[in-house]
Amino acid sequence: MIRSETRAPTRVFPTTLRGRLARAVHTHPRRTRRVMMLGLPTVWGAVAITYKFACPLAQQTGLGARIVSSAVFFAVGTGLILHARHGLLRELREMRAVAGAAQSVLLRPLPPRIDGLALAAGQLSADPGASVGGDLYDVVATDHGVRIVMGDVRGHGLAALATVGAVLGSFREAAHDESELGDVLRRLERAHARHLRQRSRDEHPAAGGGEPENPVAEEFVTVLLLEIRQDGAVYALNCGHPWPYLLRPCAVRCVEPMSGGDPMPPLGPFPLPAELAPVRCGLILPGEGLLLHTDGIEDARDTRGRFFPFQAALTEAVRRRPVVPTAVVHSVYARLLRHVGGPPGDDAAMLVLRNDRSRVPLQHGDPLGRTVHTVP
Repeated sequence: MIRSETRAPTRVFPTTLRGRLARAVHTHPRRTRRVMMLGLPTVWGAVAITYKFACPLAQQTGLGARIVSSAVFFAVGTGLILHARHGLLRELREMRAVAGAAQSVLLRPLPPRIDGLALAAGQLSADPGASVGGDLYDVVATDHGVRIVMGDVRGHGLAALATVGAVLGSFREAAHDESELGDVLRRLERAHARHLRQRSRDEHPAAGGGEPENPVAEEFVTVLLLEIRQDGAVYALNCGHPWPYLLRPCAVRCVEPMSGGDPMPPLGPFPLPAELAPVRCGLILPGEGLLLHTDGIEDARDTRGRFFPFQAALTEAVRRRPVVPTAVVHSVYARLLRHVGGPPGDDAAMLVLRNDRSRVPLQHGDPLGRTVHTVP
C-alpha cells in the first residue's frame, strides 16, 4: 500500500514534475549546482556517521576492525577532498573563461588585414593569469587613413585595466569622428582626465559630492598616435612613448628607428599644447613594415641586469627575408623570454604591420611626381 501510494503521483504527473525540475535547473543553475555540491558531501558524512555509530564492526576494538574503520574514513575523506577539488577547478575554469572574454573585449584581437595592411600584435602581462595589463593598442580604418594607438599606463597588470578601457574606448570613437589627428589626441586627454576624476571620487569622496581636492595626479599614460595615409606616409603625435621601428626586407639597414623629434609629456601630469600638428616621421613602401612597442620590451633585463637587445632581435627577425608580422612577433617574444629567463617584470606589448598596398604606374593626366597606390 505504501509503495503504491508513493508511486502514484509519479505516474499521474510525470510530465509536470519533470517540466518543473527542468525549469528549476534552467532558471537557477547556480542554486542547483550549489545544492548538488553540498548534497554529496552531506551524504558521505551521513554514511560515515552511520557506520561509526550503527555498524557493529565499528564498535569492535580488534586490529582488523580498526583497519576496516580507518579504510572507510580514509575513503570518505578522500572523496570529500576530490569533490571539493573538482568544484574548485570548475569554478576556476568558469572564472578564467569570463575573465578571458572580458579581456578580449577590452583589448580585442586585431584582424589579419586592415585597408591593405597586414597586422599582428601580442602582449605579455606582468601579472600571472592575466592576458592584458597596462599596455594598450588598437588599429582602425577610417576615412582619414588607418589610425593606430599604442599606449602604456603607469603601473602594470590588472590595476591599470580601467585606464586602458577609458583610453581605448575614447580612441575607437574619436578615430572615426575627428578629421584631425590632434583632435583625436585631445579626446583621449579628456577621457583620461574624466577617468582620473571619477577614480578620485571613488577613492576619496569629497564633501557634498563636488570635485575632489586631490585628484590622482601621479597617474599618467604614454600615447603614440599614428596615421598611415594611402601613399604610405606616416604622421604621428607622441606623448612620451617610444618611437616605432621601420622594417625593411634587406641585408643592410633593415631596421631603422623612426623618429619625429622630441615627444610631448605623457597624458595626465601636464595639459596638451594649444597647437597639435602631426609630424611626418616617415614613409612605408609596399613590402616594408612598421613595429610599435612599449618600453617593457626595451627595459627587460636578464639575471645579470643586462638590457634586452631589442634592435638586434628585430634585425635577426627580418634580415634577408620578407617582413611577416606574425613571424616577427613570435621571434622577438621567444628571444625576450630566453633573455629574461621567465615572465617579464613589466607588461610588454608589440604591434607589427606590413604595407601590402601595390603601386600603380602613372596614368595619363596624373600630375608628375605623384604615385598612386591601390589596396588589393
